[in-house]
This record gives sequence, C-alpha cells and structure tokens, in this order.
Amino acid sequence: MKAWQLQEAKAKFSELVKLANTDGPQNITVHGKSAVVVISKTTYDQLTKPKISLVKFLRKSPLMGLKLDLKRNKSYGRDIEL
Repeated sequence: MKAWQLQEAKAKFSELVKLANTDGPQNITVHGKSAVVVISKTTYDQLTKPKISLVKFLRKSPLMGLKLDLKRNKSYGRDIEL
C-alpha cells in the first residue's frame, strides 16, 4: 500500500484514484500519521456486502442433497506415550 502525504494526495488526486483502482488501497498521511485509506468501489462493495449466516451458506452448498454418515466412532482410539 502506497503512502501519500495529504498535500501530494490533493495535488495528484486523479492518480491516487487510478492507483486505488489498479494497485489496491492507498494510504494518506497527515503530519506523518496514517489518516485515511482510499479504496476502489469494488473493494468497498466486497467489504460492505451483507454477510450470510453459516446456516444459509450450508443450505446453498452443492453438497446439500448428499447423504453423509455423521455417526461418531465412540472408541477411544489408540494408546500413546506422552
């Protein structure tokens, strides 16, 4: 992520926007400290899209109709030395 001083970002705003779209987030600093990050609309949309619940995610799975044997083997397994 490239860092821009505020004055430089103001002077080269078109370039900053272009780089945010092509190269990723652009960091803008004020008095040497990170103040804001400019991101592309695509990145913004990905970050703000509604999250689906685990249940909805699993229901949309292409594996939804498969019959899986989920019975647990209740044996204790093998003995090991610690």
